[in-house]
Amino acid sequence: MSSRSTAGKSAGAYTGTALIGAMVVAAYELATDVTGWLEPVLFPGLVRIVPAFRESLPRLLDGLLNSFGLLLPSYLLALILGISLGLFVGYHPTLKKVLMPIFRGISPIPPTMLIPYAISILPTFWLSSAFIIFAGAFWPILLGTIHGVVLLEERYLDNARTLGLKGGRLLCKVVFPGALPHIFSGAGMALVFSFILLTVAEMFGAKSGMGYFIQYYADFSDYPKVLAGMLFMSAFIIIVMTLFDAFQRRALHWTARR
Repeated sequence: MSSRSTAGKSAGAYTGTALIGAMVVAAYELATDVTGWLEPVLFPGLVRIVPAFRESLPRLLDGLLNSFGLLLPSYLLALILGISLGLFVGYHPTLKKVLMPIFRGISPIPPTMLIPYAISILPTFWLSSAFIIFAGAFWPILLGTIHGVVLLEERYLDNARTLGLKGGRLLCKVVFPGALPHIFSGAGMALVFSFILLTVAEMFGAKSGMGYFIQYYADFSDYPKVLAGMLFMSAFIIIVMTLFDAFQRRALHWTARR
């Protein structure tokens, strides 16, 4: 019975999302093809966007595979290193006290400022792009993990030590699960940021990808294809983040609201 009510609430929420989306599309169509209120070159109507989307779909799908091949290893490396280092630093108060001022000083630096250095130091544009994405995703995951460890209630650690857990077993069986909500929070922020940096990274040196597609046609003022690429990328991001949220709810089932 509860599962049915949950499914009903989810369906109702998505119905509201669909209605808002339909209203936005209708308002855009009214302002473009119907009335011409918006400048037609920068804001083409659906009568031009839909054919451009259909025509570009094979290239967009190919670009999606290339973008995913760049995003996935960069994000996974940031995830592995950020969680591992975050657990280690957060669990050792002295080390955290020494390193946190350094982390706070470096983490706000925009990864885009590192682009000239990445291009000049790393041997390929692919590695340069992957490094920019990694640099943007690493810090939210690392800091989220450290905060999750620091905020873990001491009584859980005391009980675990009483049972004889220590070292790696204590980190894996108590500290990591206890910090998991904050780890997911940082990982979600990092994933969103990775998509932003993916577009930026693909605008230099790349020959394919969703960001490259958008930038390429923007240079030629082909805005129907620019908007088609933006819509395609937005749809892909929505799907990925929906899957991420579903995985998070499943992994953190004990924190779900009844």
